[in-house]
Amino acid sequence: MKPFSRIKNPRDIRKKLGLNQLDFWSKIGVTQSGGSRYESGRSMSRPVRELLRLVYLEHVPLAAANGVDLRIAVLLRDTKPALYEELRAQAGKK
Repeated sequence: MKPFSRIKNPRDIRKKLGLNQLDFWSKIGVTQSGGSRYESGRSMSRPVRELLRLVYLEHVPLAAANGVDLRIAVLLRDTKPALYEELRAQAGKK
């Protein structure tokens, strides 16, 4: 999934994970009421969509990542996609 690409329905992701709204949305810094509005169809800002993608679809632990780490990952993905995919596959095995 490309960064900032449209996430159709965050409710589906949340339900598949078995999380309530408070637990799901607070992990990315969104209030329960704000998350409820997104689940009801309100459009999400790009930063919220990207955080949702990173945390729940890419499984990036935000506590362990910093801006430099994320910029390196994007640079690697954009300039050396084969190496990026190989490293991603290896990381998934651990």
